[in-house]
Amino acid sequence: MDIGLPYKTLLVIAGPTAIGKTAFAIELAKRYDTEIVSADSRQFYREMAIGTAKPTIAEQSEAKHHFINSHSIFDTFTAGDYEKEALALLDHLFTKHNLVIMVGGSGLFIKAVCEGFDEFPEIEPAIRNKLNQDFETNGLASLQERLKEADPSYFELVDISNPQRVIRALEVIESTGIPYSSFRKANAKERPFNIIKLGLNLPREQLYQRINQRVDNMMTDGLLEEVKQLLPYQHLNPLNTVGYTELFDFMAGKQTLAEAVSLIKQNTRRFAKRQLTWFRKDEQIVWLNAEQPMIDFENWLSNKEIKIV
Repeated sequence: MDIGLPYKTLLVIAGPTAIGKTAFAIELAKRYDTEIVSADSRQFYREMAIGTAKPTIAEQSEAKHHFINSHSIFDTFTAGDYEKEALALLDHLFTKHNLVIMVGGSGLFIKAVCEGFDEFPEIEPAIRNKLNQDFETNGLASLQERLKEADPSYFELVDISNPQRVIRALEVIESTGIPYSSFRKANAKERPFNIIKLGLNLPREQLYQRINQRVDNMMTDGLLEEVKQLLPYQHLNPLNTVGYTELFDFMAGKQTLAEAVSLIKQNTRRFAKRQLTWFRKDEQIVWLNAEQPMIDFENWLSNKEIKIV
């Protein structure tokens, strides 16, 4: 089949951090003369540049990107908000293009656009307030343990370094007595466009080497200086993330700089593993070798007798 009018198609490029999604997305965008929608929940924030591995100015000049620097760390911006804004944007982009590319490693945000969200129960403010107070008093580790015990299935998928995600799951569990994962099994909502999902992967050792090298490059590019400027705002949720929390701890005297950098690498590798766990559960994803994604993609198109026009 030809993917063209009336076939509006969203081409999703997913995969773990540092796998090469940005380069592949730009290559595709240039080939098909289209635009890119970011689905990376950290690249939305203007104040976070180096530690989020945003596309460079040069890369953004090669293809138009959306949801890069679109929000501030002072904004509240949820996956539900992203679903609404991204669908509105896609409605507009599909008036100009038959194919639009979405790229990112945030599985929850990709799911929001491709499938929508299940209906969750209303949460009593007292429960939410208590969990937030527990986080402030006892830290994230105690909440992580509670989630692991109450809902091990979701614990294996969620980014446990993100307090907002952990607290959200616990408040649903404590409000209903039912695992959070039980509310995430509804049928996907229909979208007025086709969806093709591509996943990039590499052997684990190669991926980990890329991650370690990326962290070294970030430090060379000035990540520590960026984090120092954000120190007054470290309590904000967007900054409770890998690459920032470790350096905040260094500045608080909790560890040496070398230890902080080592932890960034370790935590990023763990994050990549969780990303892969999430995406591997999606049977619609076509997996490509990140060393040669365009070749693999073209072979897949040929075998499926699909032509993008």
